[in-house]
Amino acid sequence: MNTVIETVGLKRSYRDFDAVRGIDFTVARGELFALLGTNGAGKTSTLELLEGQAVPTGGTVQVLGRDPFRDRAAVRHRIGVMLQEGGFPPELTVMETVRMWAGCTSGARPPGEALELTSLSGRRDVRVKQLSGGERRRLDLALALLGRPEVLFLDEPTTGLDAQSRRDTWDLIRELKLQGTTVLLTTHYLEEAEQLADRLAIMHEGLIATTGRVADVVAERPSRISFRLPPDRFLGELPPLPAMGVVRHSTEEDGTIRLETRDLQRTATELLGWAQHTGVTLQSLDARSASLEEAFMEIAKGLEKEETR
Repeated sequence: MNTVIETVGLKRSYRDFDAVRGIDFTVARGELFALLGTNGAGKTSTLELLEGQAVPTGGTVQVLGRDPFRDRAAVRHRIGVMLQEGGFPPELTVMETVRMWAGCTSGARPPGEALELTSLSGRRDVRVKQLSGGERRRLDLALALLGRPEVLFLDEPTTGLDAQSRRDTWDLIRELKLQGTTVLLTTHYLEEAEQLADRLAIMHEGLIATTGRVADVVAERPSRISFRLPPDRFLGELPPLPAMGVVRHSTEEDGTIRLETRDLQRTATELLGWAQHTGVTLQSLDARSASLEEAFMEIAKGLEKEETR
């Protein structure tokens, strides 16, 4: 693995508050790595260390084999940074803003190309102060892409975008990744991480609670099957639930039965076989694997319970 980003025991403190409390992770070249967590988990503080905006309180960080703060001159022109909020002169037009930024960027791509990539060509003569929140985020992204970065840091890149603009941004990020760009992003949209990330880390209280491939993190959580039985049938008539692979079950007030299983195919096969053999129609039948959102919520709740003990 050609490691592009590496942290070892990384820490960052603000006076008496430890925002990042010693984290280790690596990101390979051409990989998209998502850093997730609740508000205050330490994601942005971590990103700022990776971008070379601050010196770690402890531990080490390397980007492209160099310290991004001490070796800033060697690293900065090879990375692109999209902050949570950009601060651009409100009276400049979109094109004037991009041209100004291009003048400070080594090997900048043509301003018109950057605007086309982010679907802002039609807004080139509009003043920044007249842009919508979503359009300003796309302008932030256009500036982050000006230098054709090898490594791209995206902090909440689709906040404020409508559904179509979000999908367009996903497509652009996928294309950049195909071209070999390494991407590290933070996001509160778990579907975004599920759609884009090769691997992810979930942070909580300045520490990494879990890390791994998206599929592996999701696979650790049980799948679900829900259905309603006819009024003359009861849960006890089903085959033994443990034999079906069921690890947990519940019945809702409306009579909906919910099964949780580590083996969705086996449980669904046993359940449907029983229904066919007995002539029972399973109403409102729904079977689905766990989602990243469910995995995230379960991890977060588990950590909160540990803290209250």
